[in-house]
Amino acid sequence: MSTEIILPDLQAAVLCEDVRPEASGQQTLIGVLGAIPTSVVPIGFLKLCFWTRWCGGFGTFCQRTSIIDPDEQESIAETSLNFTLNHMHAHATNVHFFGRLQFQRFGVYHIEVHLDKQLRLRIPFPVIKVDPENMLIKNEN
Repeated sequence: MSTEIILPDLQAAVLCEDVRPEASGQQTLIGVLGAIPTSVVPIGFLKLCFWTRWCGGFGTFCQRTSIIDPDEQESIAETSLNFTLNHMHAHATNVHFFGRLQFQRFGVYHIEVHLDKQLRLRIPFPVIKVDPENMLIKNEN
């Protein structure tokens, strides 16, 4: 029996407000987020979800997902989970839940996805100041 490990490809990654399982076994992603427009900070969320899909690999892996502050000095949230791909045609769908999350200030946060301690994806995630009267995005520069 071979003990070879083949690192999988990250097929998709999405930050959203919720992931709901369907009766068919599929998942529905609710409130897909690319940024947070807000007039005030801090802004909090009871729950955010980070949905990922891995394929094309073989072995057991650990996925760690972090949200890094705009200064890139510290993680404001982090979670990890283990998953296994038993054959090259298998896929793994992982959902990381971040509870009681607060973004303390405006700026560009980053979502980092590590696979077995190796950075595989880094997504910018801005918290943008908006004018509540005009609903226009203001550039803070």
